Amino acid sequence: MAVTVRELEKIRREGLKALKDKLGVEGMIKFLQMYSDGKGDYTKEKYENSDELTIENFEKYLAENN
Repeated sequence: MAVTVRELEKIRREGLKALKDKLGVEGMIKFLQMYSDGKGDYTKEKYENSDELTIENFEKYLAENN
């Protein structure tokens, strides 16, 4: 039985609505987080980029990306 993308999107949307209606937004988020595959090593990645974000760097980023 083939399922179309539209049908899958409808199932996803209705499933999220059911979770939100039953658990509330916070409960829905907690439930979804239980099934997240968490990837990577947060602690290692946190310290790999030792450059702190400064106002100057942020302004430069904005100027280059607008």
